Amino acid sequence: MPIKADLENIQFENKSFYYKVFDINNHKPNHKYQKWHYHPEIELVYVSNGEGKRQVGLHLSNYSDGDLVLIGSNVPHTGFTEYFDQERKEVVIQFKPEFLGNSIESVFEFKKISKLLELSKQGLVFHGETKKNIGISMLGLQYESNFQQLLTLIRILESLASSDEFTILNKDDFSKSNSIIENERINKIFNYIKINYKDKVCLEEASNLIYMTKPSFCRYFKKHTGKRFTEFLNEYRINNALKLLAQTEMNIKNICYECGFNNFSHFNRLFKNTLNLTPSEYRKKIDSDQ
Repeated sequence: MPIKADLENIQFENKSFYYKVFDINNHKPNHKYQKWHYHPEIELVYVSNGEGKRQVGLHLSNYSDGDLVLIGSNVPHTGFTEYFDQERKEVVIQFKPEFLGNSIESVFEFKKISKLLELSKQGLVFHGETKKNIGISMLGLQYESNFQQLLTLIRILESLASSDEFTILNKDDFSKSNSIIENERINKIFNYIKINYKDKVCLEEASNLIYMTKPSFCRYFKKHTGKRFTEFLNEYRINNALKLLAQTEMNIKNICYECGFNNFSHFNRLFKNTLNLTPSEYRKKIDSDQ
């Protein structure tokens, strides 16, 4: 059965937005975010430290120094914080696109925010001073009254809308460019990769899943993800290798085979092309940072 994104029902509890800080003492409620899910609410997530994995729409990638990501309405996503320690916190803010009522469209001062929320349908990752400053503001919200929190959230969105320190994760508006049928097709392929990435992944089997010839499948996959099938598969395998390198003491050659690579030299070359570090250099960096 293909993995379908679950619809998450978010409760606001007499507020115009949801706000929660997860940390080592309060992390069990965050387990639901590890599932592939979506919701009508826009979501802003800040991870204060560490590395992890994110999937937003059709984009799968890593973060290595915390994260600040803005996810638009109904864009399926998963990932972010896999475990907590004393230094790592995750802040989640969720709000409806119309949380400011008609003001978001009619008030001149909100025009930039309106454009930001529209662009968020492609998934946005912020970095640099923007990530640092917005992260501090998001953590500080827990000490403010409900009204002060609303004003701070508006300031946060204004700052994000004025920043040029961001990366767009999906080349198209995910909510418009992919119908329900297309989402189900892509999810079938993603599910096939997730189940089989440790073993041999066959292009013919993947194309048969959605009843396409191999050439048609390759064109289809590139159109909807912006990446070749083998490129996406290798990135998925590298992502899992990163996790094993950071969280286990497994031998690097064993990690290579555990993640589906059958050639150690090929694994090393792909890894270095992706991170500008060899697997051993990456593990040493993780150890020294810790």
